[in-house]
Amino acid sequence: MYAAAKHIHLTAIALSVLLFVIRFIWAQFNPTFLQKKWVKIVPHVIDTILLLSALWLCIIISQYPFVHDWVTFKVVGLIAYILLGMFALKWGRNAPMRWIGFIGAIIWVVLIANVAITKQPMFF
Repeated sequence: MYAAAKHIHLTAIALSVLLFVIRFIWAQFNPTFLQKKWVKIVPHVIDTILLLSALWLCIIISQYPFVHDWVTFKVVGLIAYILLGMFALKWGRNAPMRWIGFIGAIIWVVLIANVAITKQPMFF
């Protein structure tokens, strides 16, 4: 069970981040690609699978947010990643601000990955 849940989770992470990077590049260089129906639907499907697999893993390993610091850090990091990603794709008023949001989102992905590997929260 654990191996399957972890595999699904890691695959969803890779797909989510890859699609975020592709969407950001399209937003910068060819925004018409962002209007395709699949581009508006697929990220939500992948992110739903990502969150469900995260919950599944929490149950399997009996580690929960707001109980275990490293899982709490990952939840806080996910929220930061989502907000910065929204800034990079939609809310940023100009290209430099969108690039700041993009770089910030990628930094949070790296921080979350580090905490996932080490099980040591960075700021708590």
